[in-house]
Amino acid sequence: MHIDDVAFGGEGVGRVNGFVVFVPLVIEGETVEAEIIEIKKKFARAELVNVVEPAVSRVDPSCRFFGDCGGCQYQHMSYDAQLVMKQKQVASLFGRIGGLTENRVEPVVACPQPYHYRNRILIRSQWNGKAKKLLIGFRKRNSHWVVEVDDCKIAEPALNAQIPKVRNNPPNKGGVKVNLRVAPEKWVVPDHSFFQTNFFMLPRMVEILRKMFQSSGSTYLIDTYCGVGFFSIELADLAKRYVGVEYDHHAIIAARENATNFGGGNGEFLEGRTEHLLPELLAKFSDGTTTVVLDPPRKGCAPAALEQLLEIRPTQIIYVSCHPATLARDLNTICADGVYRLEQVVPLDMFPHTQHVECVADLRINTSK
Repeated sequence: MHIDDVAFGGEGVGRVNGFVVFVPLVIEGETVEAEIIEIKKKFARAELVNVVEPAVSRVDPSCRFFGDCGGCQYQHMSYDAQLVMKQKQVASLFGRIGGLTENRVEPVVACPQPYHYRNRILIRSQWNGKAKKLLIGFRKRNSHWVVEVDDCKIAEPALNAQIPKVRNNPPNKGGVKVNLRVAPEKWVVPDHSFFQTNFFMLPRMVEILRKMFQSSGSTYLIDTYCGVGFFSIELADLAKRYVGVEYDHHAIIAARENATNFGGGNGEFLEGRTEHLLPELLAKFSDGTTTVVLDPPRKGCAPAALEQLLEIRPTQIIYVSCHPATLARDLNTICADGVYRLEQVVPLDMFPHTQHVECVADLRINTSK
């Protein structure tokens, strides 16, 4: 079977007599042998048996658990090829889900350290009754079972050093999750609050947001879903005044402390949901040009927040997303009536060797509307 494409999510797309078959661990252009394991009405799923004609970008995985562990999808592919593929996947999603006919997707910004970059991992334990053994590691690919892992190639070394300690101090039975994290230097981040999982890419992300904000000519900044205030504080010197909004009580307390530590004295952090506070904040800053930063969870923005943006119409919206599909969906809503135009989408490879990709979208108001 010839592989025509690799879909977002990591599965290769092939066809048998015109019938679509999804196969993992393959590369576009390869010819492979695969065994069908599931047949649906419109497609089938298969497992890779043999690569008959490999792509020139195929490489040996660095991790001996790759293919069994579900953490990575692309270690069999050269890093340059991963970047090209992810750009194509994001552009395809924007056309298919976002309804955007013009390709505004920039090349993917590469990670300077494609291995040992994750500052947070979730170690799982599971009791194997048959083997009478407690398994410590990560979820198996396409399964809820745990595969034993003693060294993760994409985790920071400090986290890998903790895995034996988890194994040597196991619970009485399985089912325990241990969240290991390397704290960002000098930033206050509560245990269960969000912070980007790749420190090596943060300078590049900040640089992109700063350029977008500066080019808009905006005076004010509203940072929604702001977490511990990272974007607010990093952009504070470019704004006359800023406001960060976050519903996590502990994160807001941390954001205020971070602003004190890092010099974000020209703004404030408010506790509450974006869709509840956004109308008041947009009205408050209506005397000048305003940029709104959206950085929601994977599920995307609350529909009410999108409606408020379309009604009050800030000068610029910068949308940061870890899920291109929900980003494309929300941009379809924002751009549908021509109120906003999409200037560009910059994908960042925050998660090398995995199916995930971060995106930053720059939207501007159409003054003629």
